[in-house]
Amino acid sequence: MTPAAAIKAYAAAADAAMTKAPGTEKTAGMPDFGEMLGTAMTNVVEQGRAAEQTSVAALTGGTDPVNVVTAVAETELALETMVSIRDKVIAAYEEILRMPI
Repeated sequence: MTPAAAIKAYAAAADAAMTKAPGTEKTAGMPDFGEMLGTAMTNVVEQGRAAEQTSVAALTGGTDPVNVVTAVAETELALETMVSIRDKVIAAYEEILRMPI
């Protein structure tokens, strides 16, 4: 077998594996993992901006300090959740790297 034929066979096998691999098809109505992470990151950023606006409003006398504390606490919780997710993804990646080939 020539190297070109081997490469072609490998590419065909890889394509077949990707189209037939379980879990590679998208479930109807479900976003993929990347979309979910992107949405979560966008929500964290939006909460941070809202907390910042609430803080500025409190400085000008436009809102209660209770609203500021609540907004900051919600943002802190969202950020801690994202850090936890990041840590889990990194741990899973490191576990995959340790797998024998």
